[in-house]
Amino acid sequence: MSSNKKYWKSVEELDGNSSIVEALRNNEFVEEIPTDEFLGNEAALSSSSTTRRDFLKYVGFSTAAASLAACEGPVHLSIPYVLQPEQIVPGVADYYATSVFDGFDFANLLVKTREGRPIKIDNNTIAGAKFSANARIHASILSLYDNMRLKEPKLDAKKASWSAVDSKIKSSIVDAKAKGGQVVFLTNTLASPSTEKLIADFIGKNPNAKHVVYDAVSSSEALDAFETVYGERALVDYDFSKASLILSVGADFLGDWQGGGYDAGYAKGRIPSGSAGKKTISKHIQLESNMTLSGAAADKRIAMSTANQKQALVQIYNVVTGGSVASSLDAAFKADVTKAAQQLKAAGSKGVLVSGIQDKNAQLLVLAINQVLASESFSTSGTRQIRKGSNEKVAQLLKDMNAGSVHTLIMSGVNPVYTLADSKSFVEGLKKVKTSVALSLKEDETASLSTIAAPVPHYLEAWGDLALTKGTYSLTQPTIRPLFDTKQFQDILLSINGISGTYYDYLKAFSASITVGTSWNKVLHDGVYVGVVPAAAGGTADYTGAANALAQSKSAGLELVLYTKTGMGDGQQANNPWLQEFPDPLTRVSWDNYVTVSNADAKKWGLTNEIVANGGLNGSYATLTANGVKLENVPVIVQPGQAVGTIGMALGYGRKAALKEEMQVGINAYALYAGFNNVQTATIVKAGGEHEFACVQGQKTLMGRGDIIKETTLKIFNEEDAEIWNEKPMVSLDHKEVPTTSVDLWGSFDRSTGHHFNLSIDLNACTGCGACVIACHAENNVPVVGKDEVRRSRDMHWLRIDRYYSSESTFEGDNERKENIAGLSSSLSTFNEMEKAGDNPQVSFQPVMCQHCNHAPCETVCPVAATSHGRQGQNQMAYNRCVGTRYCANNCPYKVRRFNWFLYNKNSEFDYHMNDDLGRMVLNPDVNVRSRGVMEKCSMCIQMTQATILKAKNEGRSVKDGEFQTACSNACSSGAMIFGDVNDKEAAVAKLAEDERSYHLLEHVGTKPNVVYHVKVRNT
Repeated sequence: MSSNKKYWKSVEELDGNSSIVEALRNNEFVEEIPTDEFLGNEAALSSSSTTRRDFLKYVGFSTAAASLAACEGPVHLSIPYVLQPEQIVPGVADYYATSVFDGFDFANLLVKTREGRPIKIDNNTIAGAKFSANARIHASILSLYDNMRLKEPKLDAKKASWSAVDSKIKSSIVDAKAKGGQVVFLTNTLASPSTEKLIADFIGKNPNAKHVVYDAVSSSEALDAFETVYGERALVDYDFSKASLILSVGADFLGDWQGGGYDAGYAKGRIPSGSAGKKTISKHIQLESNMTLSGAAADKRIAMSTANQKQALVQIYNVVTGGSVASSLDAAFKADVTKAAQQLKAAGSKGVLVSGIQDKNAQLLVLAINQVLASESFSTSGTRQIRKGSNEKVAQLLKDMNAGSVHTLIMSGVNPVYTLADSKSFVEGLKKVKTSVALSLKEDETASLSTIAAPVPHYLEAWGDLALTKGTYSLTQPTIRPLFDTKQFQDILLSINGISGTYYDYLKAFSASITVGTSWNKVLHDGVYVGVVPAAAGGTADYTGAANALAQSKSAGLELVLYTKTGMGDGQQANNPWLQEFPDPLTRVSWDNYVTVSNADAKKWGLTNEIVANGGLNGSYATLTANGVKLENVPVIVQPGQAVGTIGMALGYGRKAALKEEMQVGINAYALYAGFNNVQTATIVKAGGEHEFACVQGQKTLMGRGDIIKETTLKIFNEEDAEIWNEKPMVSLDHKEVPTTSVDLWGSFDRSTGHHFNLSIDLNACTGCGACVIACHAENNVPVVGKDEVRRSRDMHWLRIDRYYSSESTFEGDNERKENIAGLSSSLSTFNEMEKAGDNPQVSFQPVMCQHCNHAPCETVCPVAATSHGRQGQNQMAYNRCVGTRYCANNCPYKVRRFNWFLYNKNSEFDYHMNDDLGRMVLNPDVNVRSRGVMEKCSMCIQMTQATILKAKNEGRSVKDGEFQTACSNACSSGAMIFGDVNDKEAAVAKLAEDERSYHLLEHVGTKPNVVYHVKVRNT
């Protein structure tokens, strides 16, 4: 049957008696227009000669609305090329294939440039380019234009020339050799065969040199386990599309676990496929402590501490392999874990187990279990080369530095002063190093303390190569000339190795030995080269011993589980305002990190969250202590689904160096990352004061209406007719029940001629990753407004991803309770109880943008016809006509329109990328930068659809299916968003629109949207 279960967006909404929440539901704009801040004096206003103001006087609008209408954009003159570059055609975009790996994030990309400026990241979809951009990589285009970048080399904190820097480095290396001191290269995982060759050549000539690989967020235990069994330091590249059952023990594989990038394969198995009545999807069971993206997507989620996860892993090992190792798993979890293990064993080669537990013994058991299953998703060929760090070697380096045995330290792609838990020890050791060199994009915490701060180019300005997985080879190419006086790490390596020529020459010659059978130009054009790789030889280890050792682990008290947020990652791009304003998919909080606690623990410790009158979220402060390190005034978020007895906190915040003041937010949780273990024993005590969050979850609600999220179970989906689990709303017409879609207040136009665009969104495939949100920012020049404005419900995101919690922990539980209601009294009490959150609610994500309604309520109320309907189905905005009445926003049932209260461009009050010339280089010239006082919203990327039509027209052909794209559909790696022309009956989107799972948001309102959703099916 269809889902009518109660959904709630925030903990406060559950109260039901909150007058504030009710007021926010009914008031789209919670604060008055701040006319006193930007109107100016009355005399100046009276002398204004704007015709709009005169017009508004006559139609009776208020003075405040009139003043908004008086805002006019400045005029800029265009200067043509005197000598036009041969490769640039004004108004036509160029695309460059490249790849990126910054030590944490990686992807195969297409970079869109306009008139020589990179302005947007797209996914490279050519065969072999398997890694898509996440939200952080989409945002990295803005980091290229960061005005806080290190612009020239510094020697002893003073500006210096590159010749002086080169001379200093070379003389230091000679001095180290003469004195028997160590020369150490401290880098992130490079995954660059040419760079690793240069370092190896140097070490071969200098026995006193060594290379230490340091990953800020470690995967060392998984690397150690794989190396023990297979003799190779690498990670398994799991293919979740081949799994019918996925069992995850503490691995957020839809997040950043082992580099991420698994969502595309995962989503393939989550979309129902097969013959009618026998359709299947994979089953996903998640054991975890923090609520994660993977846990949110799971069919069954079991919230438990890491200590219990270790015991659960032993239990799974026993069931699958027939072992008999005694475990001390809590009785409350034993039945569920045993059942999950039995299902995994029954799945056989179609089952797969993954784990994020940072313990070598746990990772050995993962290998053992997948070997016994002969899992098709587990392959030892094509292993990931994106994590090579060694905790032991980093610890030894600290000892060597403090012992004074390191003479020259050359660092690239690392910031240990910020990311090391034992940062003080590193700083002390750095003082004893004769010459320290920090090659960095910024004068960050480490570079500012080093002898030499050497600026390196952004990856979009640089040459490079990458082997992200064994057997693949990718090239990185510059898409713009270096903006500053920078030099690549590889050019420095060439210099100290005594090799003449440029790195480009070296790279081109080096790549020939790898890309056998193809040309340099082809690999550069495609971006990737795929070779043949044999699987690693099968190995074994003392698995029983590992199970026994793991079974001995005990809980030492309250567990702090450290993680990386979808937006901020490891903190490298902390000065990126797109990422700072990106709402976390689960908590929906931006501009902050915090400690997450369960509702039960929050009550016990007196920690609270509260939505206040202007829609903002306030929360308690707490003092957090772990391993003798105390963090004071840490904000608290009460997180449904957090395992009792555990708390969570995100890494990547709390940076200060080389950041604008607005970006210096949050608290550095790396200080608690002792021993590179993400699980620490901690204590938490409530502190005084109240923190103000910028949380969008309580804002822009759909006013409690139904038919928002539709979902069902796989059993009902297969056994019942579609009208049962995808119920269509009905209305009364002439005393008969008829479908809502058959009744209209307006006459319809003939939309069968030409193009008619639809966007399909599959709730089964959406993981809430947010790549679409950042891509929309980049494509449509969406402004950043800052924490204070977000808190006032004034964020400008054209696309949001709503997160909903269900009342019960299972879908069946909701339905069963509703079906057992008998009478009014029972109804009242039962529904009141269902508004209370379960300890472990189910989660659904739903991207919401302008629905481009064919019968749009916004269009009928605009007094100046600023918003109208296009022939191709898009709801269009004429910004020059808009006078800011906001009637359209009040009349929009989806709450997707954004009113720009201020001018965000060239405004010192909003000191983000639009306030300086360098930052504005990222702006898309095909899209207006809007002036103050107008409505903004999703345009269904009309500039992209029109460019596609014109391209096909110039080439004398029709548009092919798949050519039409929006920024969000282009960025969606999971395939949840499909865009196209529904008038092309062979197009994928046309077939999806007719699918039995398709429905429209709030269909009973009768707006006839052009955005189609698909019912979520859970394999419970």
